[in-house]
Amino acid sequence: MVQKLSDSERKDALAGLTGWDHDAGRDAISKSFEFDDFVDAFGFMARVALHAEKADHHPEWSNVYDKVGITLTTHDCSGLSEKDVALAKAIEGLV
Repeated sequence: MVQKLSDSERKDALAGLTGWDHDAGRDAISKSFEFDDFVDAFGFMARVALHAEKADHHPEWSNVYDKVGITLTTHDCSGLSEKDVALAKAIEGLV
């Protein structure tokens, strides 16, 4: 069973994630990414998708031309978990 992060764990995790915003109402984190064009944005999404599939943890996201918006939360625990933090860190490595 996936555990929701405690307040102190969440605070520590967010301190290590530059540019990710916390939505306290949903207990989710989100970030927008901008690329040179649609092909670069789509390629980024494909790389994230492969990583997310391996982790069995999938983002909520949107794409409009050169922009990709990603929101991470764990539905199994109704909030932010270590799975979200790990995926956010992996995403940062794919930009």
